[in-house]
Amino acid sequence: SRLVFLPLLFVFIIKDMRLAFLIGYIILGSTDYFDGLIARKFNQKTDLGKTLDSFADIFFYVSSAYFLYKLAPASIAANKIMLIAFFILFGLSFVVSAIWCKKPIMMHTSLLRLNGILVYFLVILAYFSFNPIISIITTIAIAIVLVIYYIGFIEEIIIFIKYGEVDPDTPSILSLMKNKED
Repeated sequence: SRLVFLPLLFVFIIKDMRLAFLIGYIILGSTDYFDGLIARKFNQKTDLGKTLDSFADIFFYVSSAYFLYKLAPASIAANKIMLIAFFILFGLSFVVSAIWCKKPIMMHTSLLRLNGILVYFLVILAYFSFNPIISIITTIAIAIVLVIYYIGFIEEIIIFIKYGEVDPDTPSILSLMKNKED
């Protein structure tokens, strides 16, 4: 559903239909959580589902960067260099997985899942960035989220180099190290 309805969010944001955007974003973003919950509850997890979820995550969170830009351009401008580093590390994680695992892989480590949640709430916060205090908070929050992403992508790259292809839902490098010891 995120892939199908994402274009609607672009229409809302471009046409400056801010409230429609906010409601749509909240609903669409929450489908990721409920989709996973339902798949786990009814034991419907599949490799295809994981792949589709990864693609939906990529499009949704890259789109969220655009939405942040539209909602809080000053906060994005203040973090421009950090955003460039983010996209470099993001791309590097795909290159490393393609080299070591023979295909690009997007991991769902605990840290990267946490950041997905943080970005979701960050876009919602940015909706209110017309308020100067919220604008400052948004700018700082973007920087914090980017630093957490750096750590998550570096962890992902280390996992690919050290362990090769692993389950994309592996919680962390520490869990891999623990399993290796057992």
